[in-house]
Amino acid sequence: MAPKAKEKLKPSNSSPSQPVAAIEDLFNSLNRHIQRSEFDQAVKLSDQILAIAPGDEDAIRCKIVALIKDDRVEDALLAIQSAQKLPIDLSFFGAYCLYRQNKLDEALESLKSQERSSSTMLLESQILYRLGRMDACVDIYQKLQKSKIDSLEINVVAALVSAGRASEVQPTLDAPRVKATSSFELAYNTACSLVDRNKYKDAEQLLLAARRVGQETLMDDNWADDDIEIELAPIAVQLAYVRQLLGNTEEAMGSYTEIINKNLADESSLAVAINNLVTLKGPKDVSDSLRKLDRLIEKGSGAQSFQLSRGLDLKLSAKQRENIYANRLLLLLHANRLDQASIAFCNSMHLLSISIARELVAALPGMFPDSVVPVLLQAAVSVRENKAGKAEEMLLQCADKFPTMSRILLLARAQVAAAAGHPQIAADSLSKIIDIQHMPATVATIVALKERAGDIDGADAVLDSAIRWWTNAMTEDNKLSIIMQEAASFKLKHGREKDAARLFEELVKSRGSVEALAGLVTTAAHVDVQKAETYAKKLKPLPGLKGVDVDSLERTSGAKHVEVGAHVRPAEVHGEVKKEKAKKKRKRKPRYPKGFDPANPGPPPDPERWLPKRERSSYRPKRKDKRAAQVRGSQGAVVRDKHEDSTANANANSSGSRSNQATTSKGPSQNAAAEQSKSSSKSRKKSRK
Repeated sequence: MAPKAKEKLKPSNSSPSQPVAAIEDLFNSLNRHIQRSEFDQAVKLSDQILAIAPGDEDAIRCKIVALIKDDRVEDALLAIQSAQKLPIDLSFFGAYCLYRQNKLDEALESLKSQERSSSTMLLESQILYRLGRMDACVDIYQKLQKSKIDSLEINVVAALVSAGRASEVQPTLDAPRVKATSSFELAYNTACSLVDRNKYKDAEQLLLAARRVGQETLMDDNWADDDIEIELAPIAVQLAYVRQLLGNTEEAMGSYTEIINKNLADESSLAVAINNLVTLKGPKDVSDSLRKLDRLIEKGSGAQSFQLSRGLDLKLSAKQRENIYANRLLLLLHANRLDQASIAFCNSMHLLSISIARELVAALPGMFPDSVVPVLLQAAVSVRENKAGKAEEMLLQCADKFPTMSRILLLARAQVAAAAGHPQIAADSLSKIIDIQHMPATVATIVALKERAGDIDGADAVLDSAIRWWTNAMTEDNKLSIIMQEAASFKLKHGREKDAARLFEELVKSRGSVEALAGLVTTAAHVDVQKAETYAKKLKPLPGLKGVDVDSLERTSGAKHVEVGAHVRPAEVHGEVKKEKAKKKRKRKPRYPKGFDPANPGPPPDPERWLPKRERSSYRPKRKDKRAAQVRGSQGAVVRDKHEDSTANANANSSGSRSNQATTSKGPSQNAAAEQSKSSSKSRKKSRK
């Protein structure tokens, strides 16, 4: 917030030639315009006062504050520079203007030369908050708590949440006995702290209370309905996000869509809603998601120079801006699915999207130098360009540069290498992640990768290293027995019976595992038969095998193959096989058709009776005689009169109708003749007409 102007209405350095009453009237008018938030008129009146009384301190301060309130920060800086020769300290206003221009380092440096006061400390805390130095920001707020500044706890809670110290929010509110619902801003910030602590249900209830308190407060202040909705838009977006975390995806998408379509939200809330909706939709409807993100870019910048508008750059945190850029890039990588109708068009769109993505991802490391997300995105673009080796090298270099954040980079490198058919590189990447390299799942993955690469000795060394680590590990959930069991099975599989027998023997002695005992007997049978027989005596006999004659079993030809799903009866005790009596099947008399005499069945039915006539062996097609349809008269025939012609036509029509009726029971040759007779009669009618 810009500092308020002094309420002094009299000029300090008025010209003696001007009447004091005229200047007082101008100050009175200036005061009225400032109270009505008519800052443009306030600037004009300040210039009039300065024209009468140059160098008046109150007029200069009022002009600078009015320019800042009117968002004319550049003009305010020019006014400050023009007043440098005057004995007026305007350094605080200069620092505030630099802060508004997002020149945060310059603003912070300007504040160092000023006296420490509540105003300078508040501005310094805002600058530190914008710079992301949350711990220093919280320290200043804690020092300011003794100053009794109104609504200071709102900023304190916001700083604590941003600093990752959400657990300190409730004690901070309990100390001065401040309720979270005392204002809708405080309730909103407290709900954000509950989200960080994974208390989503409590956060949802507090956000609903914040919306109710906000509506009541703003309605009491006579705010318009649209202005109330814009002011409470952050609460609506956060409420949709909480419901998304609770698993109510459809409800969250509906809320985001409603906020975007209404367009009644501030810039930052609208950007967060669009980003969250795009994230929920994923690769579905990529073109629509890209169009929504285009609403956030600076006007005049094309698709290849995607840049957030200046207002969003100032209001969004670095993490929020990074997420928007990352989602934009991921959508570009999916853009080749925009149109599947034309392969050529799809390929051209794919190349265009890759080109835009390459240009965008090249700019991200400079925008977010302390983040590993740009490197992950660069690797994704390289993989899409079939340059897996380049992506692997890039991720390895970044992991060495950021050792504290190397885990996600090494995991990504392992995934890229495994997909590209580089199992050894994938295994080495997983081996470098110290905190998970001895976990059973990681060990199994590394062993499988090395086995695929043909490095059996390396896989064996990984298992031995895991056994040593778990032997010395002082944890309640010790995985030593699992690792040793799998290691013994691996060694036995690859012909290392002695090492496998040693591991099985250790498991038997320490754990008394029956599975390990069975594995030990099986393994020792290859290297030490006497030991195998000794441990075999410890195996409990299976029920029903006491009377089995081993010698007779060895003389048999072996077990017979049984089809899957066949019913197998269990073996009888003591080898005695009881013969089951065969069930007598009930004989039933055959059923014959009505009127059929089985004593005189007659000739057998035609085996081809169900086949169409054309497919039967006895079928002989009839030859069509084309000459039969031609009717020729003798030369010099006398033309019939009209009565004879009409009688002949009637006969032809009647014969044609009879022939048509007969087509259902007669062959195709008769149908052709009937059709020919009809066509001839019609031709005669046409010729007479």
